Amino acid sequence: MSKQIRNIAIIAHVDHGKTTMVDQLLRQSGTFAEHEKIVDTVMDNNAIERERGITILAKNCAVSWNGTHINIVDTPGHADFGGEVERALSMVDGVVLLIDAQEGPMPQTRFVTKKALALGLKPIVVVNKVDKPGAKPDAVINAAFDLFDKLGANDEQLDFPVVYASGINGWTSLVEGAPGEQWGPDMSALFETVLKHVPPQQGDPEAPLQLQISALDFSTFVGRIGVGRISQGTIKPMQDVVVMEGPDGKAIKGRVNQVLTFQGLDRVQVTEAGPGHIVLINGIADIGIGVTITDATTPAPLPMLKVDEPTLTMNFCVNTSPLAGREGKFVTSRQIWDRLQKELQHNVALRVKETDEEGVFEVMGRGELHLTILLENMRREGYELAVSKPRVVFRDVNGERHEPIEMVTADIEETHQGGVMQALGERKGELVNMEPDGRGRVRLEYRIPARGLIGFTNEFLNLTRGSGLISNIFDSYEPHKGDIGGRKNGVLISMDDGEIFTYALGKLDERGRMFVKANDPVYEGMIVGIHNRDNDLVVNATRTKQLTNFRVSGKEDAIKITPPIDCTLEYGVEFIEDDELVEITPKSIRLRKRHLKEHDRKRASREG
Repeated sequence: MSKQIRNIAIIAHVDHGKTTMVDQLLRQSGTFAEHEKIVDTVMDNNAIERERGITILAKNCAVSWNGTHINIVDTPGHADFGGEVERALSMVDGVVLLIDAQEGPMPQTRFVTKKALALGLKPIVVVNKVDKPGAKPDAVINAAFDLFDKLGANDEQLDFPVVYASGINGWTSLVEGAPGEQWGPDMSALFETVLKHVPPQQGDPEAPLQLQISALDFSTFVGRIGVGRISQGTIKPMQDVVVMEGPDGKAIKGRVNQVLTFQGLDRVQVTEAGPGHIVLINGIADIGIGVTITDATTPAPLPMLKVDEPTLTMNFCVNTSPLAGREGKFVTSRQIWDRLQKELQHNVALRVKETDEEGVFEVMGRGELHLTILLENMRREGYELAVSKPRVVFRDVNGERHEPIEMVTADIEETHQGGVMQALGERKGELVNMEPDGRGRVRLEYRIPARGLIGFTNEFLNLTRGSGLISNIFDSYEPHKGDIGGRKNGVLISMDDGEIFTYALGKLDERGRMFVKANDPVYEGMIVGIHNRDNDLVVNATRTKQLTNFRVSGKEDAIKITPPIDCTLEYGVEFIEDDELVEITPKSIRLRKRHLKEHDRKRASREG
């Protein structure tokens, strides 16, 4: 039975076409009925994923090809969701590594490949988007070979099969064709390569059960659902099992209620499942990520899953501003703490701990995106809170302070090269490699302290007029690189509570760019704009025009106002300094000083 099962994960850098490729595999394997209306990127079923066009959670589906059941795990491409990728790789026997035929291997490609090679998985390299005008498949294959070699691949892993593909047009080929033409009829070349090169599961169906949980789901009908691959043994509904956290963990008895497997995008109940099956089980309350579901009489637990440690930390605090509680449903510290505990159950790369301050929790994650997606989910659920500026997680190595270093790849136009290199140099970046592509663009590779990247995305987009692509990945911990300068501009701070009027905006327009518009509520200590100079300025944002019975007809009275900056969650988190907070509610994002009263700020700066 297990000979007819293959388990694969599709891994790649951001935007190299993983989810689109899975779409085509589902379509061409006959998963959808003829009359069924199909949406694009069908695997990205979460609201934020569809809005942003990115994959955040690793998701499973399954297809049948020539009598073989192929389980496919679609993984995220952002470095911040590396925890999802590490979990997904524990479920599979082979990986399909997608590489863009124009961009070649990128930082995230390196990260996921390193994890896959370390687990002994043999990759199938798919050169995707070969129909793009700037595609260079041969150079990409050579770059992939060099990357595997650098990452310590063995001879068997270096002898990887290559498939050429155009995911969006739905065809794959084993031979390189002529540019501008279709090289293969359909996706069958990729299916056949998977069947040939991915080994079937070798577990014994008669041995004691071993099922490691790699992901969690939840249903209001049956409670918590565990997803994982059976390494050996057989599982049936109503079977008595024990749940163990690694070989030394305590054993908790439980009974499996239902056993389901994936069929296309659906979940199908089965009477039993054996080695190699990726199954969903419910009925056990104490199930968690990394635990082993094993035989009650002869337990054989597997070691717990290991996930890389987080590198970035933020403080999540109760919202204490004068506008607190107006828009949110959940505002107390207990509600925020309970929500973070719930997140920990399935978000393996997250860490949460309490601090000495009342109502302040320290949350650690893999990067800004990892934490801001959590915040975005929380505000959509009705939570209201304030967060501090992200800080990197330092380590002590032999009494010396070490900090995380990131590998950064920037694809920019040559005309913007000077400005970007200067900005990265100021942030203690070291240039590792520089490659012009011969078409007016250049790729820069830097090693830079993670501190230097906090707040850099905005500056980078301004420097490249929005045409630059930047991606980064954690590289290693190294000795502290010294101080890095912060924000160059000061801020405009409101001195009063009230409502902002057009008249006040007109008077403040020449002082800097505003974050607020007419009729927005403001309070003392709230940041209303960016000052043109490098110092903070307390301004009267609520003043109104003195009314007299003197009337003037003339255009000189018309107030001209520059449109405000759209303050998104990511922008706010990147913009603030250490003495500032972002106030997040379901309807608004506001920036404020930590100390709202001016005399408190002065005292804090003297003590600091």
